Amino acid sequence: MDQDDGLDMDLSSGIAAFESKNFTTATRLLAPLAEEGNPEAQYRMAIMAQNGLGMVRNEPMALRYMQAAAEAGLGLAQHGLGFMYLQGECVDQDGAKALAWFSRAADQGLQGAMTTIGMMYREGNAVERDEQQAKEWFRKAGFEDF
Repeated sequence: MDQDDGLDMDLSSGIAAFESKNFTTATRLLAPLAEEGNPEAQYRMAIMAQNGLGMVRNEPMALRYMQAAAEAGLGLAQHGLGFMYLQGECVDQDGAKALAWFSRAADQGLQGAMTTIGMMYREGNAVERDEQQAKEWFRKAGFEDF
């Protein structure tokens, strides 16, 4: 077994621990991988740091890891970073940045991001209210009757 196989095993085990809510084990396995720049590990570390799961809540760490994973192209992290900006969590609220990150996630086919953008336009949340834009985004997300 070469070193990459061990890293893959740690990543798989860390993700499994995260999914089963064993956050202490997930942190132990994923933290070193996140520091090495693995976007999947960074995303999960960001979620745990943001919510104080398996560790003390740490907003700067959450933002740093979510940003790194998003910039690496991980759609879920782009979506997560969009919510951070939309809600002003771990970062100053910024609707334009939220929309930009949701759009990047939507470009990768994330239905949740498309739906969120539709809701932003429907409610005029951080963007100018625009029912046509809302309907267009809901259609892209696969909803026909909006």
